[in-house]
Amino acid sequence: MATKAVTMDELLATEGDGVKQLAQGDAVVGNVLSIRKHEVLVDLGAQGIGLVPRREVGFYRTLNIGDEVMASVVDTELENGYSLLSLRKAAKDRGWDEVIAKMESGEIIEISPYDANRGGLLVEYEGVRGFLPVSQLSAEHYPRVGSSDKDEILQRLSSLIGKKLEVRILDCDRRANKLIFSEKEAIKDGLTERFEKLTIGDTIKGVVTGVVDYGIFVNVDGIEGLVHISEISWERVNNPSDYVKVGETIDAKIIAIDKDRLSLSIKQLSEDPWMTGVDRFKPGDKVEGTITRITPFGAFVQISPAVEALVHVSELGGGDDVDPEKVFTLNERKEFVVLAIEKESRKISLSLNKKAKTAKNS
Repeated sequence: MATKAVTMDELLATEGDGVKQLAQGDAVVGNVLSIRKHEVLVDLGAQGIGLVPRREVGFYRTLNIGDEVMASVVDTELENGYSLLSLRKAAKDRGWDEVIAKMESGEIIEISPYDANRGGLLVEYEGVRGFLPVSQLSAEHYPRVGSSDKDEILQRLSSLIGKKLEVRILDCDRRANKLIFSEKEAIKDGLTERFEKLTIGDTIKGVVTGVVDYGIFVNVDGIEGLVHISEISWERVNNPSDYVKVGETIDAKIIAIDKDRLSLSIKQLSEDPWMTGVDRFKPGDKVEGTITRITPFGAFVQISPAVEALVHVSELGGGDDVDPEKVFTLNERKEFVVLAIEKESRKISLSLNKKAKTAKNS
């Protein structure tokens, strides 16, 4: 009696546990069979031989014959009967599983940026590439520079390449290939505890992280603080960079605590020289001063190194229609009469002494 021919598929189907047929996208495990210049062959047991191509050579340079590897099936049957595999895709797939798990748990993870642009830092985590935006950096690392100084922003960000940073995953989407990290989220819990220990009036130490036109940014144990230009010195400040440099440690006083930032003062750590300097004067005194600013409503006059006073347009002797710019010139010295002193508002009012001659320019 003739024996019926049996196909390979039928043989596989009659196997005890059966042998699963490979399909594109499957994850498979095998052992490295051979390592060649342009390819690696992987023994998949009953599922045959898998081939990892040349373009992934750099990815498996550390492999040795016999190593167990996980791969993803790209094509089930090449011309030579092998299955085309990808180690990189399998690693990325596993990476996405890890990424999603870390985001769902809210766990803090450690990353090291591999590149930077003006928008933030480029990161690879578990084989998945992601991004850490500038806006999600902590106060310690945020590049506080002038808005027009884009080169310095990139320079400050580049200094973080290769540095270990603790972050949380803020957003991830496997389909859109989107992965966003946040350093601010990683330190959020600790910041709440630090804020609770701070009180208005405390003196703190901090490191200057940025100097801009309107003030000085300070890192206070991970909390961002701002010394507004008006709180840098009792004297008039034109350029904050004349007083501090980035990286310098300074002392400051907490004058306000906001939701995520401290308002600080440097000048309030010292006595106001205006208060002691003003004791030299009283209403009715004749004083000589230098014109420092001219405005439509009058002029500001320096009557001592620490004391500036105001002569209002109504005190120039010609009514409110007088143009102060026709009466004064900058740096000119004139004689005035003290009208009033208001210590609470740090204000001295002057009147132009029309009978006095203009003093010589200093």
